[in-house]
Amino acid sequence: MRMGCLRLLPGLSVLLLLAFIPVDEVPGVSASMACAPWCPLHSTCVNATACSCLPGFNSSSGVIVTDPLETCDDINECGPPLPVSCGEQAACQNTEGSYYCTCTLGYRLVSGAMNFSHESQNTCQDVDECSSREYQCDNSTFCMNTPGSYVCHCLPGLVPKPGFLSKQRTTQCAEISFPTWTPPTGIKSQSLSRFSEEVQDLGRAFRPASAKDTIKYVIKALDELLEVPGDLEALTLPARHRVATYLLSYLEDILRTLATAIGEPSSFTYHSPRDTELSLVIQEKGNGTITLGQSHARMQLNWNETVAVGESGPTLAGLFSSRNMQKLLANASLELDPEEKAQLENTHGGPVSGGQPRLLSAVNTVFLSKQNTEKLGSRVNFSFSHPSVTPGPRQRVLCVFWEHGQDGSGHWATKGCRMVGTGDTSTTCLCTHLSSFAVLMAQYEVQEEDPILDVITYVMLSLSLLCLLLAALTFLLCRAIQNTSTSLHLQLCICLFLAHLLFLTAIDRTEIKVLCAIIAGALHYLYLASFTWMLLEGLHLFLTARNLTVVNYSSVSRFMKWLMFPVGFGVPAVIVAISAASRPHLYGTAARCWLHPEKGFMWGFLGPVCAIISVNLTFFLMTLRILKSKLSSLSTDVSTLQNTRMLTFKAMAQLFILGCTWCLGVLQLGPAARAMAYLFTIINSLQGVFIFLVYCLLSQQVREQYRQWLKGVRKIRADSETYTLSSRATSESSKPSTVN
Repeated sequence: MRMGCLRLLPGLSVLLLLAFIPVDEVPGVSASMACAPWCPLHSTCVNATACSCLPGFNSSSGVIVTDPLETCDDINECGPPLPVSCGEQAACQNTEGSYYCTCTLGYRLVSGAMNFSHESQNTCQDVDECSSREYQCDNSTFCMNTPGSYVCHCLPGLVPKPGFLSKQRTTQCAEISFPTWTPPTGIKSQSLSRFSEEVQDLGRAFRPASAKDTIKYVIKALDELLEVPGDLEALTLPARHRVATYLLSYLEDILRTLATAIGEPSSFTYHSPRDTELSLVIQEKGNGTITLGQSHARMQLNWNETVAVGESGPTLAGLFSSRNMQKLLANASLELDPEEKAQLENTHGGPVSGGQPRLLSAVNTVFLSKQNTEKLGSRVNFSFSHPSVTPGPRQRVLCVFWEHGQDGSGHWATKGCRMVGTGDTSTTCLCTHLSSFAVLMAQYEVQEEDPILDVITYVMLSLSLLCLLLAALTFLLCRAIQNTSTSLHLQLCICLFLAHLLFLTAIDRTEIKVLCAIIAGALHYLYLASFTWMLLEGLHLFLTARNLTVVNYSSVSRFMKWLMFPVGFGVPAVIVAISAASRPHLYGTAARCWLHPEKGFMWGFLGPVCAIISVNLTFFLMTLRILKSKLSSLSTDVSTLQNTRMLTFKAMAQLFILGCTWCLGVLQLGPAARAMAYLFTIINSLQGVFIFLVYCLLSQQVREQYRQWLKGVRKIRADSETYTLSSRATSESSKPSTVN
C-alpha cells in the first residue's frame, strides 16, 4: 500500500508543475479545454473564452458571458415582464438569485410556515385578529374582523367622536348627544315653551335602543304644536317665519341624529295620526338610485350623494313631510331665480317680481348623512302630491325651497329647482341642492304691465308737475296771500313736485342696485315729507277754525312757524333713517326703485301714511263740529257766512286731496284691483291740479293778483308795440326827401 502511494508521487509533481506553465507552452494540451481566469461573480467557467451565469442571474448578453467587462446580475422574478404568480392573497419577494412567496398582511399559511416557493403550495387564509386578540381598539369600540384586516366598531348607543371616522382602527366613540332645542330669541310663546319642555324631557330620557320611539314622540310633539298653534298665530309674519325656520333646522338635526342612533342598516316609515310622514333608509354600502317617500311626496336620488368625503360606515337618507307646517309659512315672500324671472317676463311680456305664494303641497324636509348639500353632483327628483289645481292665465306652479334670511327668518326661492311637469294633483321637480329645509310648490301670480295705465300715469303726472310748479310760483310771488297757510302750501307743493318728478324719471332705474336703493330712499323721504306737510295743513286748518271768533290768530301763526319746519322735514328723515339702518337691502326691488314688500318693510311707509290719514280725518270732523257751533255766533264784521263756507270747502278738499286718494292704493285687492289701480293713478296723479284749483284759481285774492299780472303783461306788450311804432315813424321822418 505504501509502495503504491510512492509510485503516484511523480505524477502529482508533474501536475503541480503544469499548473504554473502557460497553456500554450504545455505540450499536448489544447486551448479549448482551458478555463477563463476572468469569469465574473455569480458565474462558472465554460472554457478559456466563455463563462456561464449561475441560475437566477443573467448578463446583458444572456446566460453565456464572453466579454470580460460583462457582469452577471440578479434576475427579479417578481417583476416584469413575466412575474412569478404566487396565487391569491400572496405576494412574491425577490432574493439574490432566487425568490419566495409570502401571504399578504392579514393572511397566514395553514401549515404555519412563513413562505413557500410555488403557487401550488399556496394555502393562505384570513387571520381572525379579533378571535386571536391580535387587534388594538379603543375601549369604546369592539373588534370586527374583515378579509385581511379588522376595524373597530362603536359599541351600541355610541357614535364616533368629532374628528374620528367610523369603522377605522383608530375609531373612538362617545354617547350620542341629543340635540338641544334653542327657541328663537325675542319670541314669547307659551305653545313654543311647552314644545321646548317636551323636547327637553325626551332628551333626558333618551336611550339609543329606543331611537325609533323617540322619533315618533318628536313628531307627536311637533304635530301638537302646529295643529293648534295658539299664540303662535298672534305673532307677526316675520316672527312666525323665524319660528318655522328654527323648527325646520332643528327637525333636520334631530332626525339625522336619531337615525344615526339606529345604526344598523334598515328602513323605517311612520305616518302619524295627524298626517305627518317620515321615510328613512339606512344602508351600509349603498349604490345606485334609491326611492323613498309616502303619499305626500316621493324622492329619488343617487345614493352616492348621501356619503360625505372621507366618511365610512352606514349612510342614511330621510324625507319628512308635514302639512301643518303650512300655517307658519303662510304669506311668505317669494324670490324668483333670474332665469325663472326672465322666462316669466318673456312669457307675459312685462317685468315680474316675487309675489305672495299659495302653498299647494306639504312642507318637505330632506336630511342626509352628510350635512353639506348645497351643491350635489347629480339632480334629485321630487314628486309632490297636492289638491287639484288649474293655474289661471296669470298664474304658474313653481318648485321652491325655503331659504334662510340674515335675521333668522326666511323666504321662498326658486334657485336650483325647476318644474319638469305638473298634472292635476301632482307636480314633478328637479333640484340640484338640498341646502334648504323645505322643498315644496308655490303658486305665483304674474303681474303684467298695463300700457294704458302707463300712458295715463305719464300724462297725468306731467300735468300735475306743471300745476304744482304754477302753484309754487303763485305762493312764492303773490304777496297778497303770503302767510303761514301759504307757506304750508308752498312746502307741500315743493315736496310733491320733487317726488313726482323723481318717480316719473327714475322709478325703473334698476340697473345699478346702489343707485336704485338711493332713488327708493329719496322717494320714501319725499312722499313721507308730503304726507307730513299734509298733516300740518290739517292741524293749521283745525287751529284756524277753533280760533275763528277769537282775536289770537297771531299766536296760531307763531306756533305753526315754530313747529312746521322741524316736523315737516325732520320726522320723515327720522323714519327713513331708521328704515335704512335696519334693512338697507330692502330699498329697491327687481322691477321698481321702491320699498321691497318682504318682511313687512312696506309698513315703514304705509304705517305713517295710515296714521296721518286717520289724524286728518279727525281734524276734519272736529273742524266741521267747530264750524257748526260757531256759525250762529259769528259777527257779520268778522268773516260771516262767506268765510265759513270757504273753510268748510277747504276742509272737505283737504281730506280728499291729502288723504283719501291714498286709501285707493290699499284697496287694490281682489277682482276690483284693476279698477282701483286706475282710480288711484288718475286721482293721485292729479293732486297738483287739485291743489292749483283749490288754493289758486278758487282764491279771490289770487285771481285778482292774476288779473293784475295779466294787465301788467298786456301793458308791457302795448308799451312795447307803441315804442316800436314810434321808433319806426321817427326813423322814416328823419330820412331826407328825394327831389325830382
